[in-house]
Amino acid sequence: MNAITLIELGLTGLLVALVPLYFVWRAKGFDNKYRKLVGVTMFFTFDLIMFGAFTRLTDSGLGCPDWPGCYNRSNPLLAHEHINAAQQAMPTGPVTWSKAWIEMTHRYFAMAVGVLIIALMVLAWRRWVRSGKTEPQYRPWFATALLGFVCLQGAFGAWTVTMKLQPVIVTIHLLLGLTLLAMLAWLYARHNPHLAVSPGRGMATPAAIGLALLTLQIALGGWVSTNYAALACTDFPLCDGKLVPDMDFAHGFTLWRHLGMTAAGDFLPFQALTAIHWVHRSFAFVVILYVVWLAHKALRDPGLRKTGRWLLIIVALQLCTGLATIYLNWPLAIAVVHNGGAALLVLLLVMLNYKARYAPAGIAAASPQAAVSPVT
Repeated sequence: MNAITLIELGLTGLLVALVPLYFVWRAKGFDNKYRKLVGVTMFFTFDLIMFGAFTRLTDSGLGCPDWPGCYNRSNPLLAHEHINAAQQAMPTGPVTWSKAWIEMTHRYFAMAVGVLIIALMVLAWRRWVRSGKTEPQYRPWFATALLGFVCLQGAFGAWTVTMKLQPVIVTIHLLLGLTLLAMLAWLYARHNPHLAVSPGRGMATPAAIGLALLTLQIALGGWVSTNYAALACTDFPLCDGKLVPDMDFAHGFTLWRHLGMTAAGDFLPFQALTAIHWVHRSFAFVVILYVVWLAHKALRDPGLRKTGRWLLIIVALQLCTGLATIYLNWPLAIAVVHNGGAALLVLLLVMLNYKARYAPAGIAAASPQAAVSPVT
């Protein structure tokens, strides 16, 4: 990868980021600017996760088989000779014009998120230094950690391509993306005093358990998607006409292996895909029941009622889209919405955890500055 291509890629990411940055720049006052920057970065990260799901579900992850460019070029137009040759050799293969553009668009958005996070870090450091380190809500450590985290996410994005969509790498890439979204949601909550409410009695631990269960379920869902096991069971509530179908857990849940292969290099048996699908489906009911119970518990607290209501709505959406992927033979739009619903649940449970644990009682009636929780 030559320096000119890297500069072109960087400028493309900056160009994409200019739209939200202009929206932020128009806001009045530093506090408002910073809060809006956190919000738009969170929004772009959510969109990036949705588009990442679209990239994965359209089998476009290797649309450009190198990284960070496309055949060492900054966009598919400049790599037209290589793409044409690959498409002619394999018209439905991993490299086509549409898949190359989908993959590179995903990378452009990822670069834009990186630019926005750099802007967050620079603003936090600038305010922290200029204030004489007297404004704890602008301690720059969290924003700096975000930059380190997005770099780690970028590394796994590169390994996703260079390791040819190895399932464990792709699944970790998904989980890191959702963790980045969760971190931004936490930062957004800290800089929005109106989110400060009286902590729900006894809600902190149940909310943390709910987030942990959801994380495990998303990991299982990512494992289904990256192993292309979504249609291993095409009936419901049975699977292949059985309550407990024939399954191969050993091969299905061997983490370090190539896509579609066992650790020994043989083709992955269908029973392994069935095991992957069945575990995700079965554990979904555990998570649904727990989150519904958690939402009803939140509804009894005035400060958590709105979050509880949205939890019930999104859980219902997830159940419907999950069933629809089975009955309608995995339509692309519904599969993408299902991924988006998981990201929304992450956002809601992060907000619930913040409100239940760190929003001090009576603080909403105090000054806005005091409403921001201590920054660690």
